[in-house]
Amino acid sequence: MTDVLTPVLSANWGDDRAWRLTNYERRGGYQGLRKALSSSPSEVVSLVKDANLRGRGGAGFPTGLKWSFVPKNNPNPTYLVVNADESEPGTCKDVPLMMASPHTLVEGVIISSYAIRANTAFIYVRGEVLHVVRRMQQAVREAYSAGYAGRNVLGTGYDLEIVVHAGAGAYICGEETALLDSLEGRRGQPRLRPPFPAVAGLYASPTVINNVESIASVPSILKNGKNWFASMGTEKSKGFTIYSLSGHVKRPGQFEAPMGITLRELIELSGGIREGHELKFFTPGGSSTPMLTSEHLDTPLDYESMAAAGSMLGTKALQVFDDTTSVVRTTLRFVEFYKHESCGKCTPCREGSWWLVQLLMKLEAGKGSEGDVDKMLDLCDNIGGKAFCALADGAVACVTSAVKYFRDEFEAGYHTPAWELFPYEKSALFAVKASTDGAGNEKVGANA
Repeated sequence: MTDVLTPVLSANWGDDRAWRLTNYERRGGYQGLRKALSSSPSEVVSLVKDANLRGRGGAGFPTGLKWSFVPKNNPNPTYLVVNADESEPGTCKDVPLMMASPHTLVEGVIISSYAIRANTAFIYVRGEVLHVVRRMQQAVREAYSAGYAGRNVLGTGYDLEIVVHAGAGAYICGEETALLDSLEGRRGQPRLRPPFPAVAGLYASPTVINNVESIASVPSILKNGKNWFASMGTEKSKGFTIYSLSGHVKRPGQFEAPMGITLRELIELSGGIREGHELKFFTPGGSSTPMLTSEHLDTPLDYESMAAAGSMLGTKALQVFDDTTSVVRTTLRFVEFYKHESCGKCTPCREGSWWLVQLLMKLEAGKGSEGDVDKMLDLCDNIGGKAFCALADGAVACVTSAVKYFRDEFEAGYHTPAWELFPYEKSALFAVKASTDGAGNEKVGANA
C-alpha cells in the first residue's frame, strides 16, 4: 500500500468554486476524455479492465469486465446509467463528490459512454438532494457549452446526450433493476433476472449501470495510466477509494485512501474514538453489511479481507459505535429502516422485516420471551437469499452478525430494557440539557 491518503477524486474539493468547469480544467480536467477519444472504444474498455477498477457501489464487480458484457450485435441502442441514488444508512461519499466536483463525474460519464458505444447516458440522483441535482444539471450544461457533450463531441463525430434524472426518494431504487423501472416511469421494484441489464435493461436495451465513484474514477485512469492506478491498493483490490467515517469518532468525514487501509488507521486519521471510550462494533460498508468488532481493527478494508472476516466492504460506510451503544437498539433502528423501505413486492422481505421489528422491539423493551433470539435467527433464515433483491439480505445481515457477537445482550432483553443497560443519552453525539426561557419556563435545547 502507498501513502495513507491518496487524494485523487477529492484533490480539488477544497478549491474555490471547484464545481466550475474552468476551475476543473485548470487542474487537468477533461484531459482523460481527450485521450479516450484518441483511442478506440475497445481500447478504453481494455485499459479500464487491465487497471482492475472494481465497482465502488458495493459488490466490487470489475468495471471493465461489466462493460465488456454489452453485446455488439444488438439492434437496440446502448445506455449508460449512473446510480447516484445514495441512500444506504451511513453512506455519504457520492453526494459530496457530486457537490464539490461534478465535472469529475461528467467526464467519467462521457468516457464510459464512449467506451460502451452509448449515445445516451442517465445520471439518476436521489430526489431529496435537490442541491446536488441542480449542481449536476449545471455541470452538464457547462459540458454541452464547451463541446464535451452533445453533438460531435470535440469534433470527433461522437454524439452523446446526458440526462440528469431526479428520483422520488425510494431506497429500493438503489437496486439497479428497480432504478431502471423508475427511469421508465414505473414504480421502482426489482426485476427478475435473467435477462440481465447488460442484455435487456433500460427500454429492453443493453444497459450498463455503475456507481458514481466507479464512473468518477475512470478519467484519472485514462489520464495517468493503468500502472499508476494499480500501484495503489492491494493485490486484488486496486486503486484508491473514498471511505465514509461516522459515529463516535472525533472528526468524522470522507477519507480518500488506497484500498486495504485498516479501520485503526482511519480512526487515527479522524482523531480517535471520543475521550474515555473504546470501539464496540462497526459496519464496514453501511448498515446492510454484517457488523464487525474491535478484533477486526487491523483487517484490511478491501473486498477479499472483508469477505474472509464474514462481512462485505459494501459502500465503505464505516459507522463506528463505542461502548455506550446498545447493539439491540442499533439493530432495531437498522431493521426499521429496511421494513420502511421494502417495496413490498415479495413476501419474505415484506412480511419478514415486519416480524423482525416486532421481535426486536420486544427485546429492546426487556419484554422478550425465552427463545425469541433463536426465533429471530430462524426468521432470518427464511428471509435471506429468498427475496427478489438484496434489501432483505441486508436486513438479515445486521441481525445475524449482531447476535453472533452480542448474543448475551439480546438475551438480556428477556428481562431488562436496553435503555437501562445502555442509557441512550450517553451514546448521543449531542448532549441534551434543560434550560429556561425568558419567562422562567423550562425548555429543552441541544448543545454540542
